[in-house]
Amino acid sequence: MTLPRPDRHPLALSLTSALCLILLWQWGAWQAQSNLLPTPLAVFEFARTAVVDGDLLEHLGATLRRVTLAFVIAMLVGGTLGSLMGRFKTLNAILDPWLILLLNIPALVIIILAFVWFGLNETTAVIAIALNKIPNVMVILREGARTLDPDFREMAQSFRLGWRKTLVYVTLPQLLPYIAVAARSGLALIWKIVLVVELLGRNDGIGFMLHTYFQLFDVTGILAYSLSFILVMLGIEYALLQPLERLANRWRR
Repeated sequence: MTLPRPDRHPLALSLTSALCLILLWQWGAWQAQSNLLPTPLAVFEFARTAVVDGDLLEHLGATLRRVTLAFVIAMLVGGTLGSLMGRFKTLNAILDPWLILLLNIPALVIIILAFVWFGLNETTAVIAIALNKIPNVMVILREGARTLDPDFREMAQSFRLGWRKTLVYVTLPQLLPYIAVAARSGLALIWKIVLVVELLGRNDGIGFMLHTYFQLFDVTGILAYSLSFILVMLGIEYALLQPLERLANRWRR
């Protein structure tokens, strides 16, 4: 008798795991009998009211806008610099100290200094978020560029493909698995940092609302706004990033 493989039903396993978490949460709320741990139904009702009569969607949209802009900037800048560092040893020697510095500066320090130096505005917020992710993208894409097969590059040169076609048909396909990894890890990091940025220096967004409800000691509001954003990020993860990673790694099968 052949037992079913667990990886054949990943969605069912994920849903079961989520259901167990909700049941555990419900049990904990029953045991606590406290406003500090509301039930899942209370949080859902709060979120529903905030969507229908409140401004949850407005704040969620503001946060997603910052996440998207910072993500695009980090991937473009970090991906380009990392790829070039992996290809050219001189450039790597020049930029490596800066890369190490950025990797070791706490995100909170970068955010505070950016707001102090450039003001509490939207541009500064997005740049501060992107700066915290650019070094990680650079490291991943640098390693990817170092693994590029020189035979493919020589073949492209012998057929005189030009730099554009070489980039599109030779370089990018080899870098795609590393781009996918950088994208997944990047989004996971950026959406956490954006909440800190909004808490410290913006007057809208999920982070701003979390700070507001924290001052009111309203745990239901904190959980409602947090979970609404987490659910959106999970949707992006399962609907976009995981399929992209599978596509990028299908050649390994």
